[in-house]
This record gives sequence, C-alpha cells and structure tokens, in this order.
Amino acid sequence: MHQVNNNMDRKCGVCKDANLDFDFAFAYQPIVDLARRAIFAHEALVRGVDGASAASVLSLVNESNRYAFDQRCRVKAIEGAARLGMQEKLSINFLPNAVYKPEACIQNTFSAAQRAGFPLSQIIFEVTEGEEVLDRAHLVNIFYEYRRFGFSTAIDDFGAGYSGLGLLTEFQPDIIKLDMGLVRGIERHPAKQAVLDGVLMVCKRLGVTVLAEGVETVAERDYLFAAGVSLMQGYLFCRPAFESLGVVDSGAWIDTSQRPGDRS
Repeated sequence: MHQVNNNMDRKCGVCKDANLDFDFAFAYQPIVDLARRAIFAHEALVRGVDGASAASVLSLVNESNRYAFDQRCRVKAIEGAARLGMQEKLSINFLPNAVYKPEACIQNTFSAAQRAGFPLSQIIFEVTEGEEVLDRAHLVNIFYEYRRFGFSTAIDDFGAGYSGLGLLTEFQPDIIKLDMGLVRGIERHPAKQAVLDGVLMVCKRLGVTVLAEGVETVAERDYLFAAGVSLMQGYLFCRPAFESLGVVDSGAWIDTSQRPGDRS
C-alpha cells in the first residue's frame, strides 16, 4: 500500500509534463429518466478520430501515457459537450490509477469547465468497477474529494468487478450503474430479479440512485421500470452518437401512468 502511494507522490512531480502522441474523439450516449420522459445525462464514450471503437483507442494507453490520456479525456469531453450545447449532465469515465493527488489532478477539469462555461454541478465522474484499482483506499479518497469539489459520482458496471457491495460500505456514490450482464433478459431470469431486488433495497437505504445500462429490449425496460429503476441507458433508447448528441427514439419511452416500482 505504501509503495503504491510513494509511486504516486513521485509521479506527481512530472505528470504535468506528460504528453499524448495520439488523438481521439467522443461519442455521446443519452441516459434517460423514464419517469420524467426526459434525458438525464449523456455519457462521453471515447472513439477514434474516424469513429473507430473505444478498444482501438484504449489499446494505445499504457503506464507512460495513462495520466495524459485521462486528463485529455476530461478536457475533450467537456469541450465537446459545451460545443454541442449540452444542457443535461455529462458523465465522464476516469481512470483511478491515473489520479495521483485529486486536488492537483483536477485542475485541468476546473479550467476546461470554466473556459467552456459548463457547470461543475453538471459533471458526473464514473469509474468502472472492473478497473484494476491498485489502492482502494486511494479510490475512496478520490470519490470523497470529487464530491467535495461539487461533482457527482458513479460506479459503472456494478456487479461485474471485484468490489461491488464492499465498496459501497466505504463510499456511497450518487449513482451505481448495473452491469448489462445483470440487465440482459432480466424479465425471464428469477436469479437476476432476486439480485436486483437486493441491490435496490440496499441502495434505497444508502440513498444511492440505481441506473440500468445496456437496456436493449422493451421487456427489459418494462421489468426494470416496474421494479423501481427509472434511469436507463442502452440501444433501445439511442446508440452512441459520434461527435453529436443522440436523440431518443420516440417509441422507446414508457407509459408513465405506471410509476416506478408499480410491479403488478
């Protein structure tokens, strides 16, 4: 643990000089609030400059350029959101192993938001639960610092990685995003339904909002909404829009005469 922290201290002295020798772009995917029949946020998803997959970009990230990539992601995501006139929240993925001292590493984000006129309160920072976190206490500290700075926080792919409920005992983010493996076919899978019920009960007691990602079918949407999940993201509503804001398919909205949690 101490070795990891010592490495972080050493890197903080040189990270500001880090360079990135490749470029990338973003696609933005809507996150919808079914109860309000409105877009809640847009997630910034990295893409190649020609629209190539995220994997093609992430394969270029390594130990020597991770900090520069993480910093550039934040700036480009905010600049793109402002350029496109985004009025909703912006969700940005961050790499916890690239954050050495939160109060220092966040300065570029502050500057980018100020230049773009994008409110800090509209930014959500989310971390993938499956990310190999070298120091979980450090991740928890990042979350607490980001909350202190006025950002919202989220854990992505909840239920897919190693931490999950254990991490929730140490920090309660504003949002957890259910992994699509739990979402897929949930309307016909009793075991997944039982897990969902448990997660919803825990999150209600902790004051954490649950978001379902990877929603692809009307049946998944309807089951999740009836169970009490209103925030959703997935191809049913809109695919990621390359360098633009996605528009939700009008047929994807649900009849809101039935409220979240009204499972018959």
